Amino acid sequence: MDKTKQDFSKFGKNFQENLCHLILDDRPFADQIFEVLDINFLELTYLRVFVNKIKSYKKKYGVHPTRKVMTSILRTGIAEEQDSVQKMLRDYYARVLSQEVDHSESGYIKDTALDFCKKQKLQEAMIECVPLLKKSSFDQVAKVINNALKLGTSNDLGYDYMKDFEARFEKKARDPVTTGWDSLDDISKGGLGKGELGVVIAPTGAGKSMVLVHLGSKALQEGKNVVHYTLELADVVVANRYDSCITGYHLNDITTFKEQIYDELKDLPGKLIVKEYPTRSANIQTIKNHIEKMKNQDFTPDVIIVDYADLIKPEGSSREEKRHQLEAIYEELRGISQEVGCPIWTASQTNRSGLNAEVITMESISEAFNKCFVADFIFSVSRTVEDKNTNGGRIFIAKNRNGPDGLIYPIFMDTANVKIKVLPKALEQEELDDFVKNAAKRQKEVLQEKYNKFKGGSKK
Repeated sequence: MDKTKQDFSKFGKNFQENLCHLILDDRPFADQIFEVLDINFLELTYLRVFVNKIKSYKKKYGVHPTRKVMTSILRTGIAEEQDSVQKMLRDYYARVLSQEVDHSESGYIKDTALDFCKKQKLQEAMIECVPLLKKSSFDQVAKVINNALKLGTSNDLGYDYMKDFEARFEKKARDPVTTGWDSLDDISKGGLGKGELGVVIAPTGAGKSMVLVHLGSKALQEGKNVVHYTLELADVVVANRYDSCITGYHLNDITTFKEQIYDELKDLPGKLIVKEYPTRSANIQTIKNHIEKMKNQDFTPDVIIVDYADLIKPEGSSREEKRHQLEAIYEELRGISQEVGCPIWTASQTNRSGLNAEVITMESISEAFNKCFVADFIFSVSRTVEDKNTNGGRIFIAKNRNGPDGLIYPIFMDTANVKIKVLPKALEQEELDDFVKNAAKRQKEVLQEKYNKFKGGSKK
Protein backbone atom coordinates (compact mmCIF):
# COMPACT_ATOMS: atom_id res chain seq x y z
CA MET A 1 0.00 0.00 0.00
CA ASP A 2 1.28 3.51 -0.87
CA LYS A 3 2.44 5.28 2.26
CA THR A 4 3.78 8.40 0.55
CA LYS A 5 2.72 11.69 2.07
CA GLN A 6 -0.53 13.08 0.65
CA ASP A 7 -1.61 16.75 0.78
CA PHE A 8 -3.66 19.39 -1.02
CA SER A 9 -0.77 20.59 -3.20
CA LYS A 10 -2.26 19.05 -6.35
CA PHE A 11 -5.34 21.30 -5.97
CA GLY A 12 -3.31 24.51 -5.94
CA LYS A 13 -2.84 27.51 -3.66
CA ASN A 14 -6.16 29.20 -4.49
CA PHE A 15 -8.10 26.04 -3.56
CA GLN A 16 -6.35 25.79 -0.19
CA GLU A 17 -6.84 29.48 0.63
CA ASN A 18 -10.55 29.28 -0.20
CA LEU A 19 -10.87 26.09 1.86
CA CYS A 20 -9.45 27.83 4.94
CA HIS A 21 -11.72 30.81 4.26
CA LEU A 22 -14.74 28.47 4.30
CA ILE A 23 -13.54 26.79 7.50
CA LEU A 24 -13.59 30.20 9.19
CA ASP A 25 -16.94 31.39 7.83
CA ASP A 26 -18.92 28.12 7.89
CA ARG A 27 -19.04 26.58 11.40
CA PRO A 28 -21.01 23.41 10.43
CA PHE A 29 -18.53 22.70 7.63
CA ALA A 30 -15.60 23.33 9.99
CA ASP A 31 -17.03 20.86 12.53
CA GLN A 32 -17.45 18.29 9.76
CA ILE A 33 -14.01 18.56 8.17
CA PHE A 34 -12.11 18.82 11.47
CA GLU A 35 -13.07 15.17 12.09
CA VAL A 36 -10.93 14.10 9.13
CA LEU A 37 -8.56 17.00 8.43
CA ASP A 38 -4.87 16.57 9.16
CA ILE A 39 -3.32 20.05 9.34
CA ASN A 40 -0.37 18.75 7.33
CA PHE A 41 -2.66 18.24 4.35
CA LEU A 42 -2.28 22.02 3.91
CA GLU A 43 0.83 22.67 1.86
CA LEU A 44 1.45 26.26 3.03
CA THR A 45 2.72 27.10 6.52
CA TYR A 46 0.63 30.25 7.01
CA LEU A 47 -2.56 28.30 6.22
CA ARG A 48 -1.63 25.60 8.74
CA VAL A 49 -1.16 28.32 11.38
CA PHE A 50 -4.48 29.93 10.40
CA VAL A 51 -6.49 26.69 10.75
CA ASN A 52 -4.65 25.75 13.96
CA LYS A 53 -5.75 29.06 15.51
CA ILE A 54 -9.37 28.25 14.65
CA LYS A 55 -9.11 24.74 16.14
CA SER A 56 -7.39 26.00 19.30
CA TYR A 57 -10.02 28.66 19.87
CA LYS A 58 -12.87 26.15 19.39
CA LYS A 59 -11.22 23.69 21.79
CA LYS A 60 -10.59 26.33 24.47
CA TYR A 61 -13.87 28.25 24.38
CA GLY A 62 -16.29 25.74 22.85
CA VAL A 63 -17.47 28.21 20.19
CA HIS A 64 -16.43 28.96 16.63
CA PRO A 65 -14.38 32.17 16.22
CA THR A 66 -15.87 35.06 14.28
CA ARG A 67 -13.95 37.27 11.89
CA LYS A 68 -13.70 39.89 14.62
CA VAL A 69 -12.14 37.34 16.99
CA MET A 70 -9.74 36.11 14.30
CA THR A 71 -8.64 39.68 13.65
CA SER A 72 -7.70 40.00 17.31
CA ILE A 73 -5.92 36.62 17.34
CA LEU A 74 -3.85 37.48 14.26
CA ARG A 75 -2.85 40.81 15.76
CA THR A 76 -1.60 39.48 19.07
CA GLY A 77 -1.38 35.67 18.95
CA ILE A 78 1.18 34.85 16.25
CA ALA A 79 4.31 36.51 17.64
CA GLU A 80 6.05 33.13 17.91
CA GLU A 81 5.86 32.58 14.15
CA GLN A 82 8.58 33.64 11.73
CA ASP A 83 8.28 37.18 10.36
CA SER A 84 7.71 35.89 6.83
CA VAL A 85 4.88 33.62 8.02
CA GLN A 86 3.29 36.48 9.99
CA LYS A 87 3.34 38.73 6.92
CA MET A 88 1.86 36.06 4.60
CA LEU A 89 -0.79 35.24 7.21
CA ARG A 90 -1.86 38.88 7.61
CA ASP A 91 -1.84 39.46 3.85
CA TYR A 92 -4.02 36.38 3.40
CA TYR A 93 -6.47 37.48 6.10
CA ALA A 94 -6.76 40.92 4.49
CA ARG A 95 -7.90 39.13 1.32
CA VAL A 96 -10.40 37.08 3.35
CA LEU A 97 -11.93 40.27 4.77
CA SER A 98 -12.14 41.99 1.39
CA GLN A 99 -13.84 39.26 -0.62
CA GLU A 100 -16.15 36.25 -0.31
CA VAL A 101 -15.59 32.79 -1.77
CA ASP A 102 -17.57 32.50 -4.99
CA HIS A 103 -20.82 30.68 -4.17
CA SER A 104 -20.53 28.60 -7.35
CA GLU A 105 -17.09 27.32 -6.21
CA SER A 106 -17.74 26.73 -2.51
CA GLY A 107 -19.70 23.49 -3.04
CA TYR A 108 -16.91 22.00 -5.16
CA ILE A 109 -14.23 23.01 -2.64
CA LYS A 110 -16.12 21.51 0.31
CA ASP A 111 -16.93 18.24 -1.49
CA THR A 112 -13.41 17.81 -2.88
CA ALA A 113 -11.68 18.54 0.44
CA LEU A 114 -13.98 16.22 2.40
CA ASP A 115 -13.59 13.44 -0.16
CA PHE A 116 -9.79 13.73 -0.05
CA CYS A 117 -9.62 13.76 3.77
CA LYS A 118 -12.08 10.87 4.20
CA LYS A 119 -10.08 8.72 1.77
CA GLN A 120 -6.90 9.42 3.76
CA LYS A 121 -8.65 8.45 7.01
CA LEU A 122 -9.97 5.25 5.42
CA GLN A 123 -6.51 4.45 4.09
CA GLU A 124 -5.06 4.88 7.63
CA ALA A 125 -7.77 2.59 9.00
CA MET A 126 -6.94 -0.09 6.42
CA ILE A 127 -3.26 0.05 7.38
CA GLU A 128 -4.27 -0.27 11.03
CA CYS A 129 -6.31 -3.37 10.14
CA VAL A 130 -3.39 -5.32 8.65
CA PRO A 131 -2.06 -6.65 11.98
CA LEU A 132 -5.63 -7.23 13.18
CA LEU A 133 -6.30 -9.45 10.16
CA LYS A 134 -3.23 -11.51 10.98
CA LYS A 135 -4.71 -12.10 14.44
CA SER A 136 -8.14 -12.86 12.90
CA SER A 137 -9.68 -10.05 14.97
CA PHE A 138 -12.53 -9.58 12.49
CA ASP A 139 -14.84 -7.76 14.89
CA GLN A 140 -12.09 -5.26 15.64
CA VAL A 141 -11.42 -4.81 11.91
CA ALA A 142 -15.10 -4.07 11.30
CA LYS A 143 -15.11 -1.58 14.16
CA VAL A 144 -12.04 0.28 12.88
CA ILE A 145 -13.39 0.49 9.31
CA ASN A 146 -16.89 1.55 10.43
CA ASN A 147 -15.47 4.28 12.66
CA ALA A 148 -13.40 5.59 9.75
CA LEU A 149 -16.44 5.62 7.45
CA LYS A 150 -18.46 7.64 9.97
CA LEU A 151 -15.89 10.42 10.20
CA GLY A 152 -16.50 13.54 8.14
CA THR A 153 -20.22 12.95 7.60
CA SER A 154 -22.48 15.95 8.03
CA ASN A 155 -23.48 16.55 11.62
CA ASP A 156 -25.12 19.91 11.10
CA LEU A 157 -28.27 20.08 13.20
CA GLY A 158 -28.73 23.79 12.48
CA TYR A 159 -27.79 26.94 14.35
CA ASP A 160 -26.38 25.85 17.70
CA TYR A 161 -27.45 28.38 20.32
CA MET A 162 -24.21 28.15 22.34
CA LYS A 163 -21.65 26.94 19.79
CA ASP A 164 -22.65 29.76 17.43
CA PHE A 165 -22.91 32.31 20.25
CA GLU A 166 -20.41 34.72 18.67
CA ALA A 167 -22.12 34.62 15.27
CA ARG A 168 -25.22 36.48 16.38
CA PHE A 169 -23.14 39.42 17.60
CA GLU A 170 -21.24 39.79 14.34
CA LYS A 171 -22.62 42.52 12.13
CA LYS A 172 -23.92 41.07 8.87
CA ALA A 173 -23.26 43.08 5.73
CA ARG A 174 -26.51 43.72 3.82
CA ASP A 175 -24.73 45.74 1.14
CA PRO A 176 -27.95 47.60 0.29
CA VAL A 177 -28.46 49.05 -3.18
CA THR A 178 -30.09 52.47 -3.29
CA THR A 179 -33.62 52.96 -4.62
CA GLY A 180 -32.67 56.42 -5.83
CA TRP A 181 -35.20 57.92 -3.42
CA ASP A 182 -33.77 59.30 -0.18
CA SER A 183 -37.04 58.87 1.72
CA LEU A 184 -37.26 55.15 0.94
CA ASP A 185 -33.54 54.60 1.55
CA ASP A 186 -33.89 56.23 4.97
CA ILE A 187 -36.64 53.86 6.15
CA SER A 188 -35.10 50.71 4.58
CA LYS A 189 -31.56 51.24 5.91
CA GLY A 190 -30.05 52.16 2.58
CA GLY A 191 -32.24 50.27 0.13
CA LEU A 192 -32.76 46.61 -0.69
CA GLY A 193 -29.98 44.35 0.61
CA LYS A 194 -28.43 41.16 -0.72
CA GLY A 195 -30.67 38.14 -0.37
CA GLU A 196 -33.77 40.35 -0.14
CA LEU A 197 -36.86 40.50 -2.35
CA GLY A 198 -38.67 43.76 -3.11
CA VAL A 199 -42.11 43.94 -4.73
CA VAL A 200 -43.82 46.87 -6.44
CA ILE A 201 -47.63 46.58 -6.40
CA ALA A 202 -49.64 48.55 -8.94
CA PRO A 203 -52.67 48.17 -11.22
CA THR A 204 -52.27 47.88 -14.97
CA GLY A 205 -51.13 51.13 -16.56
CA ALA A 206 -49.91 52.70 -13.31
CA GLY A 207 -46.23 52.41 -14.20
CA LYS A 208 -44.88 49.20 -12.63
CA SER A 209 -42.37 48.71 -15.43
CA MET A 210 -41.31 52.36 -15.25
CA VAL A 211 -40.63 52.03 -11.51
CA LEU A 212 -38.54 48.88 -12.09
CA VAL A 213 -36.51 50.70 -14.77
CA HIS A 214 -35.94 53.57 -12.32
CA LEU A 215 -34.65 51.11 -9.67
CA GLY A 216 -32.36 49.42 -12.20
CA SER A 217 -31.08 52.77 -13.53
CA LYS A 218 -30.11 54.06 -10.10
CA ALA A 219 -28.22 50.83 -9.36
CA LEU A 220 -26.49 51.10 -12.75
CA GLN A 221 -25.40 54.66 -11.99
CA GLU A 222 -23.99 53.43 -8.66
CA GLY A 223 -21.66 51.07 -10.54
CA LYS A 224 -23.72 47.89 -10.05
CA ASN A 225 -24.15 45.08 -12.58
CA VAL A 226 -27.86 44.88 -13.38
CA VAL A 227 -29.75 42.13 -15.22
CA HIS A 228 -33.29 43.05 -16.22
CA TYR A 229 -35.63 40.20 -17.20
CA THR A 230 -38.59 41.36 -19.25
CA LEU A 231 -41.50 39.00 -19.82
CA GLU A 232 -43.90 41.57 -21.24
CA LEU A 233 -42.00 44.24 -23.20
CA ALA A 234 -39.37 43.91 -25.93
CA ASP A 235 -35.76 44.22 -24.78
CA VAL A 236 -35.13 47.31 -26.96
CA VAL A 237 -38.21 49.01 -25.47
CA VAL A 238 -36.85 48.41 -21.97
CA ALA A 239 -33.39 49.61 -23.07
CA ASN A 240 -34.92 52.83 -24.46
CA ARG A 241 -36.58 53.43 -21.10
CA TYR A 242 -33.19 53.12 -19.42
CA ASP A 243 -31.86 55.64 -21.99
CA SER A 244 -34.59 58.09 -21.06
CA CYS A 245 -34.40 57.53 -17.29
CA ILE A 246 -30.63 58.02 -17.12
CA THR A 247 -30.26 60.92 -19.58
CA GLY A 248 -33.58 62.73 -19.15
CA TYR A 249 -34.42 62.75 -22.87
CA HIS A 250 -38.07 62.08 -23.68
CA LEU A 251 -38.89 58.65 -25.04
CA ASN A 252 -40.16 60.22 -28.26
CA ASP A 253 -36.80 61.94 -28.79
CA ILE A 254 -34.53 58.93 -28.23
CA THR A 255 -33.80 58.41 -31.94
CA THR A 256 -33.25 62.12 -32.61
CA PHE A 257 -30.64 62.47 -29.87
CA LYS A 258 -28.98 59.09 -30.35
CA GLU A 259 -25.39 60.43 -30.40
CA GLN A 260 -25.85 62.66 -27.36
CA ILE A 261 -27.40 59.76 -25.43
CA TYR A 262 -24.52 57.45 -26.32
CA ASP A 263 -21.98 60.05 -25.13
CA GLU A 264 -23.75 60.21 -21.74
CA LEU A 265 -24.05 56.45 -21.37
CA LYS A 266 -20.59 55.30 -22.48
CA ASP A 267 -18.97 56.14 -19.14
CA LEU A 268 -21.61 54.49 -16.94
CA PRO A 269 -19.82 52.71 -14.06
CA GLY A 270 -22.22 49.73 -14.08
CA LYS A 271 -23.21 47.22 -16.75
CA LEU A 272 -26.74 46.32 -17.86
CA ILE A 273 -28.03 43.13 -19.48
CA VAL A 274 -31.67 43.10 -20.65
CA LYS A 275 -32.95 39.58 -21.29
CA GLU A 276 -36.31 39.16 -23.00
CA TYR A 277 -38.49 36.08 -22.66
CA PRO A 278 -41.96 35.69 -24.20
CA THR A 279 -44.73 35.83 -21.60
CA ARG A 280 -44.97 32.58 -19.57
CA SER A 281 -42.19 30.93 -21.59
CA ALA A 282 -39.52 31.21 -18.86
CA ASN A 283 -39.69 29.42 -15.54
CA ILE A 284 -37.51 29.83 -12.46
CA GLN A 285 -35.00 27.26 -13.72
CA THR A 286 -34.67 29.23 -16.99
CA ILE A 287 -33.63 32.28 -14.99
CA LYS A 288 -31.20 30.25 -12.85
CA ASN A 289 -29.59 28.79 -15.97
CA HIS A 290 -29.20 32.24 -17.50
CA ILE A 291 -27.55 33.58 -14.34
CA GLU A 292 -25.06 30.70 -14.40
CA LYS A 293 -24.25 31.43 -18.07
CA MET A 294 -23.61 35.08 -17.22
CA LYS A 295 -21.31 34.08 -14.35
CA ASN A 296 -19.36 31.82 -16.71
CA GLN A 297 -18.79 34.89 -18.88
CA ASP A 298 -17.58 36.96 -15.90
CA PHE A 299 -20.83 38.86 -15.34
CA THR A 300 -22.18 38.45 -11.82
CA PRO A 301 -25.34 40.49 -11.19
CA ASP A 302 -25.45 42.90 -8.24
CA VAL A 303 -29.16 43.60 -8.82
CA ILE A 304 -31.81 41.51 -10.58
CA ILE A 305 -35.02 43.01 -11.96
CA VAL A 306 -37.89 40.72 -12.99
CA ASP A 307 -40.70 42.43 -14.93
CA TYR A 308 -42.71 40.81 -13.68
CA ALA A 309 -42.97 37.68 -11.48
CA ASP A 310 -46.65 37.02 -12.19
CA LEU A 311 -45.68 36.29 -15.82
CA ILE A 312 -43.13 33.58 -14.98
CA LYS A 313 -44.16 30.12 -16.12
CA PRO A 314 -45.10 27.97 -13.08
CA GLU A 315 -43.30 24.64 -12.68
CA GLY A 316 -46.03 22.71 -10.88
CA SER A 317 -48.96 20.79 -12.25
CA SER A 318 -51.32 22.72 -14.52
CA ARG A 319 -54.14 21.57 -12.24
CA GLU A 320 -52.59 23.34 -9.25
CA GLU A 321 -54.39 26.51 -8.13
CA LYS A 322 -52.92 29.69 -9.55
CA ARG A 323 -52.41 31.24 -6.12
CA HIS A 324 -50.25 28.29 -5.07
CA GLN A 325 -48.22 28.55 -8.27
CA LEU A 326 -47.61 32.27 -7.69
CA GLU A 327 -46.60 31.74 -4.07
CA ALA A 328 -44.03 29.16 -5.21
CA ILE A 329 -42.63 31.57 -7.84
CA TYR A 330 -42.08 34.34 -5.28
CA GLU A 331 -40.47 31.89 -2.86
CA GLU A 332 -38.13 30.67 -5.61
CA LEU A 333 -37.22 34.25 -6.55
CA ARG A 334 -36.21 34.99 -2.99
CA GLY A 335 -34.19 31.77 -3.05
CA ILE A 336 -32.31 33.01 -6.13
CA SER A 337 -31.66 36.29 -4.33
CA GLN A 338 -30.07 34.41 -1.43
CA GLU A 339 -28.06 32.08 -3.68
CA VAL A 340 -26.67 34.86 -5.86
CA GLY A 341 -26.29 37.23 -2.91
CA CYS A 342 -27.99 40.24 -4.46
CA PRO A 343 -31.36 42.02 -4.19
CA ILE A 344 -34.21 41.19 -6.56
CA TRP A 345 -36.94 43.65 -7.49
CA THR A 346 -40.16 42.50 -9.14
CA ALA A 347 -43.74 43.69 -9.50
CA SER A 348 -47.23 42.38 -8.89
CA GLN A 349 -50.57 43.29 -10.38
CA THR A 350 -53.43 44.48 -8.18
CA ASN A 351 -56.95 43.19 -8.48
CA ARG A 352 -59.77 45.38 -9.79
CA SER A 353 -60.20 47.19 -6.49
CA GLY A 354 -56.86 48.93 -7.09
CA LEU A 355 -57.65 50.34 -10.53
CA ASN A 356 -58.64 53.84 -9.40
CA ALA A 357 -57.71 53.62 -5.72
CA GLU A 358 -55.93 56.58 -4.15
CA VAL A 359 -54.04 54.25 -1.79
CA ILE A 360 -53.30 50.61 -2.63
CA THR A 361 -52.77 48.33 0.34
CA MET A 362 -51.71 44.66 0.33
CA GLU A 363 -55.38 43.69 0.34
CA SER A 364 -55.48 44.70 -3.32
CA ILE A 365 -52.71 42.32 -4.37
CA SER A 366 -53.84 40.03 -7.15
CA GLU A 367 -54.42 36.26 -6.82
CA ALA A 368 -52.01 35.30 -4.03
CA PHE A 369 -51.86 37.31 -0.84
CA ASN A 370 -49.17 34.91 0.41
CA LYS A 371 -46.76 36.58 -2.02
CA CYS A 372 -46.56 39.29 0.64
CA PHE A 373 -45.23 36.90 3.27
CA VAL A 374 -41.96 36.08 1.51
CA ALA A 375 -41.08 39.64 0.38
CA ASP A 376 -38.81 41.88 2.46
CA PHE A 377 -39.99 45.24 1.12
CA ILE A 378 -43.29 46.02 -0.58
CA PHE A 379 -44.59 49.33 -1.79
CA SER A 380 -47.58 50.17 -3.93
CA VAL A 381 -47.95 52.84 -6.60
CA SER A 382 -51.40 54.36 -7.00
CA ARG A 383 -52.33 56.87 -9.68
CA THR A 384 -55.89 57.95 -10.35
CA VAL A 385 -56.95 59.45 -13.68
CA GLU A 386 -56.49 62.90 -12.17
CA ASP A 387 -52.99 61.94 -10.97
CA LYS A 388 -51.99 60.81 -14.46
CA ASN A 389 -53.08 64.16 -15.88
CA THR A 390 -51.03 66.06 -13.30
CA ASN A 391 -48.03 63.66 -13.11
CA GLY A 392 -48.87 62.86 -9.50
CA GLY A 393 -49.54 59.79 -7.42
CA ARG A 394 -48.76 58.09 -4.15
CA ILE A 395 -46.45 55.40 -2.83
CA PHE A 396 -47.65 53.36 0.14
CA ILE A 397 -45.06 51.41 2.16
CA ALA A 398 -46.95 48.18 2.77
CA LYS A 399 -44.13 46.08 4.27
CA ASN A 400 -40.62 46.82 5.45
CA ARG A 401 -38.54 44.26 7.36
CA ASN A 402 -35.83 46.81 8.12
CA GLY A 403 -37.87 49.77 9.29
CA PRO A 404 -41.28 51.42 9.57
CA ASP A 405 -44.16 50.71 7.21
CA GLY A 406 -47.68 52.06 6.72
CA LEU A 407 -46.30 55.36 5.36
CA ILE A 408 -47.67 57.25 2.35
CA TYR A 409 -45.42 59.43 0.19
CA PRO A 410 -46.67 61.71 -2.60
CA ILE A 411 -44.78 61.20 -5.86
CA PHE A 412 -44.10 62.99 -9.14
CA MET A 413 -44.14 60.64 -12.13
CA ASP A 414 -43.59 61.73 -15.72
CA THR A 415 -43.79 58.64 -17.92
CA ALA A 416 -42.64 60.62 -20.96
CA ASN A 417 -39.04 60.46 -19.72
CA VAL A 418 -39.28 57.86 -16.90
CA LYS A 419 -38.82 60.54 -14.27
CA ILE A 420 -40.06 59.47 -10.84
CA LYS A 421 -39.53 61.45 -7.65
CA VAL A 422 -40.68 60.63 -4.15
CA LEU A 423 -41.57 63.86 -2.41
CA PRO A 424 -39.85 64.07 0.96
CA LYS A 425 -42.65 64.33 3.50
CA ALA A 426 -44.74 61.28 4.36
CA LEU A 427 -48.15 61.84 5.91
CA GLU A 428 -48.36 61.79 9.69
CA GLN A 429 -50.26 58.88 11.24
CA GLU A 430 -53.41 60.93 11.91
CA GLU A 431 -53.34 62.34 8.38
CA LEU A 432 -52.65 58.83 7.05
CA ASP A 433 -55.69 57.37 8.83
CA ASP A 434 -57.93 60.14 7.51
CA PHE A 435 -56.50 59.82 4.01
CA VAL A 436 -56.98 56.05 3.85
CA LYS A 437 -60.47 56.34 5.32
CA ASN A 438 -61.50 59.07 2.84
CA ALA A 439 -59.85 57.24 -0.07
CA ALA A 440 -61.80 54.07 0.76
CA LYS A 441 -65.00 56.10 1.02
CA ARG A 442 -64.40 57.79 -2.35
CA GLN A 443 -63.55 54.46 -3.96
CA LYS A 444 -66.76 52.93 -2.60
CA GLU A 445 -68.76 55.88 -3.99
CA VAL A 446 -67.16 55.48 -7.43
CA LEU A 447 -67.95 51.75 -7.49
CA GLN A 448 -71.52 52.43 -6.35
CA GLU A 449 -71.96 55.01 -9.10
CA LYS A 450 -70.66 52.55 -11.72
CA TYR A 451 -72.98 49.85 -10.39
CA ASN A 452 -75.99 52.21 -10.52
CA LYS A 453 -75.19 53.15 -14.11
CA PHE A 454 -74.81 49.51 -15.06
CA LYS A 455 -78.06 48.61 -13.32
CA GLY A 456 -79.90 51.50 -14.97
CA GLY A 457 -78.55 50.57 -18.40
CA SER A 458 -79.58 46.92 -18.04
CA LYS A 459 -83.20 47.96 -17.26
CA LYS A 460 -83.40 49.83 -20.53
